[in-house]
Amino acid sequence: MTETLTVLGIETSCDETAAAVLRRAPNGKVEILSEIVRSQIEEHAPYGGVVPEIAARAHADIADQIVATAIKESGLGLDEIDAIAATSGPGLIGGVMVGMMTGKALAMASGKPFIPINHLEGHALSPRLASDCPFPYLLLLVSGGHCQFLAVEGLGVYTRLGSTIDDAAGEAFDKLAKTLGIGFPGGPAVERLAKSGSPDRYNLPRPLLNRPGLDMSFAGLKSAAARIVEAGPMDMQAQSDLCASYQAAIADCLAEKTRRALALFQSKHEESTRFVVAGGVAANQTIRTALERVSAEAGAKLYAPPLKHCTDNAAMIALAGAERLAANMVSEPGLDFAARPRWPLDEEAAIKNPAYGGGKRGAKA
Repeated sequence: MTETLTVLGIETSCDETAAAVLRRAPNGKVEILSEIVRSQIEEHAPYGGVVPEIAARAHADIADQIVATAIKESGLGLDEIDAIAATSGPGLIGGVMVGMMTGKALAMASGKPFIPINHLEGHALSPRLASDCPFPYLLLLVSGGHCQFLAVEGLGVYTRLGSTIDDAAGEAFDKLAKTLGIGFPGGPAVERLAKSGSPDRYNLPRPLLNRPGLDMSFAGLKSAAARIVEAGPMDMQAQSDLCASYQAAIADCLAEKTRRALALFQSKHEESTRFVVAGGVAANQTIRTALERVSAEAGAKLYAPPLKHCTDNAAMIALAGAERLAANMVSEPGLDFAARPRWPLDEEAAIKNPAYGGGKRGAKA
C-alpha cells in the first residue's frame, strides 16, 4: 500500500495495559498521535513479581477505557482508523487474551481489519518509531521474559542466532531485587542501588562467557548472588556493592556475546553496520554503555528506541501493524487467530533447536 495508514495498537502481554494510535506515511515515517500506558506496579509490588491472575484481571478492568482514551486523544474517530493491531502472543495468556479480544471486538464492530501481532516483532521494530533504521540489522532483544540475538533480514524474516538457555536478563534483575527486598520492578531498583556500589567487591560468575557461541545463561549468576545474601546480614553498602557487581556481570555477558554476534552478522551482511537493542533491559545505562562501546569497536551504529519505548508499549504494536498492512502481509481473516502464550520469531529454529527443554516453565518465546 502507498497511502498513509493509521493503526490502533493494543498491548497487554504482561503488566502494562497500553493503547496507541499511530500514523505511518508512505515513506515509512511515523507519527504517534496518542499513547496511553497504565502500569500495574502497585498491584504486583507486594509479591516482588508479576502475578498472572492479578495481571489478567487488571487488564480486563481497564482495557476498554485505555483504548477509548487513546482514540479520543488522537483526535480521530474509529471510522478514521484503518486497522486494529493487538499483541496476540507471546506473553501471559490471560493478559494476551484480554487485549486481543478487545481488538477483535472493535474490529468486528467497525468493520476494520484485525492484525494479530507478535509482541517480539513489536520490540524488533521499535527503534523505527524514532529513527530511520532500514533492514537488515542485528537485534539484541533483552527484557524480563526474553534474551536473544536475531538477524532481522526484513519484515517477518528473522533468524535466531543465540538465546538464553535458562533465564532472561530482566528476570535475573527481578530475582535479585526480590531476594534483597529492594522493590519492584527489579531492574530499575538494582540500577539505583548499583550507582553507589563497587562492581569489584563480589566475584560473581559470567556463565557461558568462555564457551563458544551466542547462547547465554543467567541462572548460575542468580544462584551465586542468592548465596551471598543468605550468608548473613548485609548493610546498605554491601547491598549496593552486590547490585553493582551483579549488574557488571550481566553487562559483561551481554557485551561479549554482542561482540561475537556482530562479527558473525557482519561476515554475512558486510553492507550493514546496524545493531539494534530493544526490550526493557535496554534502558539500563550501564548495559547500554557497554553495548555502545562494543558497537563502536566493531564499526557498527547502535540503534535503540527512546527509553519509554524500551519497555512494553502499544506504539510498537501499532507500528508493527502498520508495517504489515503497508506490505500487504495481513492474513485473512485475522479474527480467527488464537492467542499464543509462546510465539518465537524464528519458528523453524525453535522447533529444530529449542533453547529450553520441556516442562511447564520456560521462555515465552
